[in-house]
Amino acid sequence: MPVENSHFARRSLLFMPGDSMKKIQKAAGWEVDAVILDLEDGVAQNRKVEARTTVAAALQTVDFGGRERLVRLNHVSTGLPVAEIEATAAWRPDGYIAPKAEDEADLCAVDRLLEAAERQLGLAIGAFRLFAMIETARGVMNLKEIACATPRLEGLIFGAEDLAGDIGAVRTPAAWEVFYARSAVVTAAAAYGLQAFDMVFTDFHDASGLETESRFARQLGFTGKTCIHPNQTPVVNRVFSPSPDEIDRAQRLIQAFAAQQAAGAGAFTFEGKMVDMPMLIAARKVLARAR
Repeated sequence: MPVENSHFARRSLLFMPGDSMKKIQKAAGWEVDAVILDLEDGVAQNRKVEARTTVAAALQTVDFGGRERLVRLNHVSTGLPVAEIEATAAWRPDGYIAPKAEDEADLCAVDRLLEAAERQLGLAIGAFRLFAMIETARGVMNLKEIACATPRLEGLIFGAEDLAGDIGAVRTPAAWEVFYARSAVVTAAAAYGLQAFDMVFTDFHDASGLETESRFARQLGFTGKTCIHPNQTPVVNRVFSPSPDEIDRAQRLIQAFAAQQAAGAGAFTFEGKMVDMPMLIAARKVLARAR
């Protein structure tokens, strides 16, 4: 069974445009697990250089209060990640995000740049974490090779908007047009011990819709969700955190399982349902996330 590649419980990951120090400072004080300092789609083409400078300054001066700091690069085909990593690596972000990952080569190219930066800075190889965004048809088809591309990879992030454009789908609130890819991402993450993060919910005024979509994502197996506005993160954090009732039930189920094992019993009935090893594993995961 794969072992999850991270000890971090990432429920909410908030995108902030890399060219806005004001917005980055706001995000640093918000209820969020990870702040994504965006150098890609959140920044206009004529502001890419300014964004690199702003992100570097934010990493040096802003108190993120223990929140994880991730930098979303541009795609390697643009040539921009070389300068983006050079500008930011010395200020020690926790990790980088490779957007629109389509195959192993995309991840390996970023991995080589990060390894070179680590060697130059005297850091351990693998010090910078890496996440891959899956948001094209080719990325979905090549999930296995992307997931296995580098040991520094910690998670897969599903991007529905770009995927829909790539395959010619029409986005709907129910999101069935991207369901296959959404399921493929979370399945690949589980198969290779990675965390899986769900797509953004674009209507940041619709808290009810966000909660519904987040609950479905958690049911699918996602460990967290990307956000585009600070007011989304409290809802996402609540949905992706085990409730007191879930924790209590998991604890009681594990205790009952131990008692049954001590008595030499295999499968047994707990609260009207048959319990076997898969349910025990699920209960242990609940407690792990609670911790």
